[in-house]
Amino acid sequence: MRKVQFLFVCSIAFFTLTASAQQKAKPSVTLNHVAVYVVNLPQSVHFYRDVLGLDTMPEPFHDGKHAWFRVGENCHLHVIQGAEAATTHDKNAHICFSVPSVDDFMVILKKEKVAFENWGGEKGKYAVRVDGVKQLYLKDPDGYWIEINDARQ
Repeated sequence: MRKVQFLFVCSIAFFTLTASAQQKAKPSVTLNHVAVYVVNLPQSVHFYRDVLGLDTMPEPFHDGKHAWFRVGENCHLHVIQGAEAATTHDKNAHICFSVPSVDDFMVILKKEKVAFENWGGEKGKYAVRVDGVKQLYLKDPDGYWIEINDARQ
């Protein structure tokens, strides 16, 4: 009889602890998308697709006001037309994309006449972080800051 009671108490303790652990478990949160609000969608599509080289993907609205780009596994950039004017943004608030070679990417930016600078604001230059990663900054047509670096995963 004592064995049965002991097993019963152990079973209740196990299920209580399991339920408690499940309730305390944090949900798995992942980045799904970043959205930017733009003035001129065709101009922004050209920038993100043809200058940065992002792949477009189907978007569900089909209203001429949205463009979606694949920026990672299960992660997207949503570009939405409707802003009244481009605005000023702080460089600290930026999106970052990695490329195999910052030097090669600078050639593309120069060809497309896209201005870029290092963190300190020196035009046409990149910086090297303390961990050896090269990085530069540029703005999209609506003034959103973008970092380009050669960080490895």
